[in-house]
Amino acid sequence: MIDMPWNTAQSADWRTRIAQLPAGRRARLAARATSAPLFAHAYAFHLNMRFGGMTPLHLAEFAKAQGLAGLKVHVEDGEGACLARMSDAALGTYRAAVSHLGLELHVETSTTEADGLADAVRIALATGATSLRCYPRYEGRVSDIIDWTVADLRRLDSFDPQGRLRFTLEQHEDLQSDELICILHAVANPRLSLLFDFANMTNAHEMPLPALAAQAPHVTEVHVKDCLVTPDRGGWAHLACQSGSGHLPMHAMLVELLLLGEDRPQVLAFGLEEEEGYFAPALRFAAEGSDPFIPARSASFTELGTDDLPARLRQEAQAARRQVETVRAMLDEIAAEAERTR
Repeated sequence: MIDMPWNTAQSADWRTRIAQLPAGRRARLAARATSAPLFAHAYAFHLNMRFGGMTPLHLAEFAKAQGLAGLKVHVEDGEGACLARMSDAALGTYRAAVSHLGLELHVETSTTEADGLADAVRIALATGATSLRCYPRYEGRVSDIIDWTVADLRRLDSFDPQGRLRFTLEQHEDLQSDELICILHAVANPRLSLLFDFANMTNAHEMPLPALAAQAPHVTEVHVKDCLVTPDRGGWAHLACQSGSGHLPMHAMLVELLLLGEDRPQVLAFGLEEEEGYFAPALRFAAEGSDPFIPARSASFTELGTDDLPARLRQEAQAARRQVETVRAMLDEIAAEAERTR
């Protein structure tokens, strides 16, 4: 049995939460739910980009076809066609294509180390991106990881001296909410905020809604997905699944995220990161010491899991399209509930 109430997490009473809001906040919630900035995310096509010849341009075309506001692309998504392997001229061509489609581009990288971060900033600026996501992937004691990450992120202004980019730090399965906030405070860069991932706190032994409550003042972007949580050596692992079929309180998290910000929405992008089949083991544990050791790990990847490659690639593409429909339906339900209780 799982030692926390994951099977009831999805029953978080988001309807009662909406009903208890003042009329003005309910109206604001309804308006924001109908206009939430949804972004395509390259990880929803992880296997297609590794094995199916899908490119960052194809993702932009998907975002346009789905009527999304933008797209989030990792610098290494797309194998030989990825942003990291493009010439300066090719990056400029991609920038023009994304702009022509009327989309906002966010770039992502899986490091905070100087060389990788500097190169990701170069790519982001060359492609006209407005935001760059990063996260530390160090092996070591948590206290050391915090210190190393602070030192890394204090270089952001030197990489982007004209201040053209926003930067986000993602909770990526190892650091807990208070540790991320500690990093933000130590870096003290007003252009650095948090990216809240719907599932990643589970591996750091945190529950979704308490983690969101802690991070909320600092969250400006989101990765939307669902997962099944399983016990793992005294911690929790997660297996990503079809949105709406897992253990996460997706409606409740969307409500809280949409409510952030008074005069204007605080959350600027909801990245649709369907990851059906992605597995992440526990990295933090109930019985760990005050300064636990985090082992080395690779950037995220999903196992192919089948010999029928064409079928698996079709399944992934269908899941990505289905998530757009599912999240839009959730937002419609939230808007309708807010209107109904006004």
